[in-house]
Amino acid sequence: MSRKYFGTDGIRGIANRKLTPELAFRVGFAGGAHIRTQGLARRVVLGQDTRRSGPMLSAALASGFCSAGIEVLSLGIVPTGCVSFLTRTGAYGMGSVISASHNPAPDNGIKLIGHDGRKLPDETEEVVESLMENVPGQRPEDAEVGDLVASRHEVARYLAYLETIIPERLEGIRVTLDAAHGAAYELGPEILRRLGADVQLQGCQPDGMNINLEGGATKPQTMQELTKTAKSHLGVAFDGDADRAVFSDEQGRLINGDRTMALWCAHWSRHGRLTPQTVVGTLMSNSGFEKYLIARGIRLERTPVGDKYVSARVAELNARLGGEQSGHIIFSQHGPTGDGLVTTLEVLRVLKREGRPASECYDGFENWPQILVNVCFPTLNGWEGNHAVIAVLKEAETTLQGRGRLSVRASGTQPIVRVMVEAESSDLRDQMADAIVGTMEKALGGKVHSRVDLTHALGD
Repeated sequence: MSRKYFGTDGIRGIANRKLTPELAFRVGFAGGAHIRTQGLARRVVLGQDTRRSGPMLSAALASGFCSAGIEVLSLGIVPTGCVSFLTRTGAYGMGSVISASHNPAPDNGIKLIGHDGRKLPDETEEVVESLMENVPGQRPEDAEVGDLVASRHEVARYLAYLETIIPERLEGIRVTLDAAHGAAYELGPEILRRLGADVQLQGCQPDGMNINLEGGATKPQTMQELTKTAKSHLGVAFDGDADRAVFSDEQGRLINGDRTMALWCAHWSRHGRLTPQTVVGTLMSNSGFEKYLIARGIRLERTPVGDKYVSARVAELNARLGGEQSGHIIFSQHGPTGDGLVTTLEVLRVLKREGRPASECYDGFENWPQILVNVCFPTLNGWEGNHAVIAVLKEAETTLQGRGRLSVRASGTQPIVRVMVEAESSDLRDQMADAIVGTMEKALGGKVHSRVDLTHALGD
């Protein structure tokens, strides 16, 4: 079934244009109707990031839930991980986050989280969409109308849990933290200081329009430079809703999701606490990372790109760890979704236990040359069936067999095809990427939107 509203990560769009209060109301009402039909707890926990449009959309979404007879606890500005934690550990039928993650301030989004703390699966989003298109005429009245409560009392429970992650505490460690003027601008510094760390701050002065503007997880160079100048032991950058985190060693070198997982699983494998010996990554996970794991008796299981797919596979395999290059890391003992604050604490705990600088952990492996080319089109209709594109992809796969990898996929939110090529040499990588992109430009009228060398950078 083709979905009209939900993409790969909830509903996204420019606030008050595509993503209107009217639409948010319908999502809330449909989500509330689903809760009632499933017999779930008639309570929802709601959070948002720092965008100016957040309160407007949050109020509309909450009104929809209340109109369906669902009680809403509105937390205000909190990370996605906080909403997920509270939803799965409290008496809530659903959670929701108003955020467009790493997108610029004019955008916003709605994420729905199941009572188990996971992002809703595709089939449930389809049910919600169906209810949005067929809004029941009969609505609850009188005492059956849902109550709306604005309170942060539950946030204390989340912070108390985070404190338990590092029994070793963080005295003597200096951390540079870039919150991207986003959802973790308060809770990120607070938890690190509670644990005794010296925290140097960047991106912690949101004004409603500067989220992700100056730095954060998608622009980590800001954090990398500040980590060096502040002489910090580690730098960390969150994205807008803080469900992802990327790091810098003390030399200012980027530690992306692959290197974060390598650091963590190598430590716990040595201590006999990585069972099973399996890590879940994606099609974007670098082959250098995979070879590093294999040398330590650890298997890499790949999924399609998307943290919900990683989360599902982690659960199927009962694995302890899964994630993406972009910094979405899932530690199964802490929950089924990415949480940048949890990731930060887990990395700091390993560094504290190792007693070594982050730079020594960084040097564990070399990445294979990898590139991502985003090609935009007037429309994506029929691109997969184009004969010239089919031929060039088949030829590239044959050439790369045993010498590299290829991943070509359409964006779930934009008319863009993402072409990832990885090879044993930069020359082979670029040769294959140029052939594929050139064919797409000629045969489909595509135009290169961006070209990113991922060898020492972030994946999608």
